Amino acid sequence: QVQLAESGGGLVQAGGSLRLSCAASGLTVRRYTMGWFRQAPGKEREFVAATSWSGGRPYYGDSVKGRFTISRDNAKNTVYLQMNSLKPEDTAVYCCAGGATALPSPALWEYAYWGQGTQVTVSS
Repeated sequence: QVQLAESGGGLVQAGGSLRLSCAASGLTVRRYTMGWFRQAPGKEREFVAATSWSGGRPYYGDSVKGRFTISRDNAKNTVYLQMNSLKPEDTAVYCCAGGATALPSPALWEYAYWGQGTQVTVSS
């Protein structure tokens, strides 16, 4: 059974940083494309970042490019999202996801496995 467990969310002031973690079990992160998505109240789920199993550059959503960095630690079977220069509009529930696609896709349907999410709140 695949489980993705996010952690690291919390309350931070604008301009601050957080690092989210996604610990995987039942899934080997180096063999999957791993992504982060977020959903704010009343809004659709939004792509944040992804890194593919096939190598190559990670892919980022326009709203986080240059501020967020996705990475993975294969030894710990964990994926991270480093978030810097946070803004109030980054407030959302952040979920990690795993999929078999060879590309760092922004499409939700490419990901078969999802975590429950962790809340990130950025105050102004």
